[in-house]
Amino acid sequence: MRPFSLLIVVACLAGCGQQAAYNSADATEHHGRYLGIGVYPATDLWQHLTRPQRSTDPHAATLQDDTQLIVVVDSHSGEIRQCGNMSGHCIGMNPWAAALGPGQAAPVALDAHQADLDRDRLEAAPGTPAVNTTAAAGSARSTRR
Repeated sequence: MRPFSLLIVVACLAGCGQQAAYNSADATEHHGRYLGIGVYPATDLWQHLTRPQRSTDPHAATLQDDTQLIVVVDSHSGEIRQCGNMSGHCIGMNPWAAALGPGQAAPVALDAHQADLDRDRLEAAPGTPAVNTTAAAGSARSTRR
């Protein structure tokens, strides 16, 4: 009976070693170059892109056939690509290709601070508490202009 118990304990400990290897940094490492950002519906503007190379095959999908846009980032270069799900047509943007211009690096210049927007909102509607939300800030900005 004793050798059988020892065998069970050894088997359990061997399984623990495999679990530890699974939880290591190697298991969380990705091996692909492109990382998904998201999938979005194709809008009417997508169909109005001027496409330099159109297929001569009458059965090939066109921009009008795209219903979804797949957006990925190249983890090596930082380039972002947006591609149609049926046509395969892609457009790209690389925000890392050039330095950021004035007003694009933090801290950015603001024409009003959140506290100013909250105060203006309170003055416009006395008796209501100021809410620090993006929606409140957006509505206050649009009324300030």
